[in-house]
Amino acid sequence: MTTQEVAARYKELASQWKPGEIQDTLYDENVVCQEPEKAAAMGFAVITNGLEAVKAKGNGRRATIETMHSYTCSEPIVAGEFFSVVLKQDVTFKDKPRITLEEIGIFHVKNGKIIKEQFFY
Repeated sequence: MTTQEVAARYKELASQWKPGEIQDTLYDENVVCQEPEKAAAMGFAVITNGLEAVKAKGNGRRATIETMHSYTCSEPIVAGEFFSVVLKQDVTFKDKPRITLEEIGIFHVKNGKIIKEQFFY
């Protein structure tokens, strides 16, 4: 798949709140996930290497969710091997008040697979 095709499929699956399918179908086995430094204060690794570790981190984060009220993904912006999206979620975490979160995700695509994701929030 081209970067444009990966980006379009990412948006389609993200808009349906299917993070597991995104990882299973679009991510490279050696994918790297980079979170902002402040993620460490929230108990998350700043750098996660490899698909299984990225999936485990995502599963752990999703396990803290009581209710996902809505999740949206903007139209991707594509440039060469990269695309970016804005992700917004209206969520209630377990034992926490309902909040709205917003982040920018930038994804690097090679050989039809996402090899790196980086989030800004």
